[in-house]
Amino acid sequence: MKEIAERVGELLDLAGVLIIAVGVVIATVVFVYRYLRVRDLLVVYPQFRQGVGRAILLGLEFLVAGDIIRTVAVSPTFQSVGVLALIVAVRTFLSISLEVELEGRWPWQARARTATGRAPAAGSGRAQPAAE
Repeated sequence: MKEIAERVGELLDLAGVLIIAVGVVIATVVFVYRYLRVRDLLVVYPQFRQGVGRAILLGLEFLVAGDIIRTVAVSPTFQSVGVLALIVAVRTFLSISLEVELEGRWPWQARARTATGRAPAAGSGRAQPAAE
């Protein structure tokens, strides 16, 4: 059982690293493509940062899951649980920081509404100005 849990934890770690790496590559390719089309760095750079941030957030979720499985199923000592708690706290702080940067608001705050009553597009971070 411990061997299976260790392997599952390793697979989740690998998935997390791959998600981050592939996400950064995809965000970079999309960034270069958009930049070549519009030639305006101020337009495409925020979208690039959002793409990289989303890849990191998703990868962190997989890495935390791998740590939890390995710690709880493989070596549930008081010290390993304490180290896990510290790792989860740091990764949670990183996740919240990235989400605040991507969304422009705290995770517990409601999204701003547009003049049409709809929430702005995900990752835009702010409501669109009302059309006059």
